Amino acid sequence: MKYQFLIENKTYHEGILAEHGLSIYIETEERKILFDAGASDAFSLNADRMGIDLSQVDLAVVSHGHSDHTEGFPLFSRINSAAPIYMHKNAFRLSHGFSDGKIEEEMSGIRWNDEVKRAMEDRIHFTDGPCWITDNIVISGTIPYAEGFVPSEKFYYYNLDGHPVEDDMSHEQCLVIREEEGLCVFSGCSHRGVISALNAAKELFPGEQVAVLVAGMHLYVADNQTRAALIEELAGADIGRVLPVHCTGMEATCEIKARLRDRCVIAGAGDTFHGSQG
Repeated sequence: MKYQFLIENKTYHEGILAEHGLSIYIETEERKILFDAGASDAFSLNADRMGIDLSQVDLAVVSHGHSDHTEGFPLFSRINSAAPIYMHKNAFRLSHGFSDGKIEEEMSGIRWNDEVKRAMEDRIHFTDGPCWITDNIVISGTIPYAEGFVPSEKFYYYNLDGHPVEDDMSHEQCLVIREEEGLCVFSGCSHRGVISALNAAKELFPGEQVAVLVAGMHLYVADNQTRAALIEELAGADIGRVLPVHCTGMEATCEIKARLRDRCVIAGAGDTFHGSQG
């Protein structure tokens, strides 16, 4: 398996763009997959510069319904005329962040207009529970909460009556790929918890070890105690390589690297990895 970061918050490569978002191109023996499409069309520019032909992608996965993972999909659907796009049935909630005791005005959810949605509707496959692409590739659907998980950030959406409802982030899903060396788990923001995503992967493939975890862990707003506890859980988990990306935050990423050492790999836009290598 090969996976390449089309978009991430940082880059170490001249000529490659970075933004607050995530997009990963994944190539297995069975399928070519686009996991998320960043916050703009920059993922496509980077793909061109990295020699990746997005028209040849077999399927796309939307990790969850937030704009920093989805704004590139309208362009992708024009570049690639055939690949189905798998997203959760609740992904179109018009979520807003919550800070300073109030709901933020700026919408953090998917920002496609009605015309774009109509143009893409035949391509979209809505998920709920696990969606098996092959015997070795599965999209988790809603990730069950791990015991004791408390989200580090809240989101709200407005129901049909115009009343705010806390978003349970049921539209967050992970992609799990079984390779010879073990499971490769891709999680966009882990709004339901990165340990929850790991548990979901292990339930989908009982008895299998996790070779690679690539995850935004949403720790940039977590308090010190929460962050330290999660890092200890990761350190004690049987994972070959951990790549903390995107919303993990630089401080938490540095702490994960210090604790996991060689088991933690720092990745940015333009980087390419093979199998369980880091």
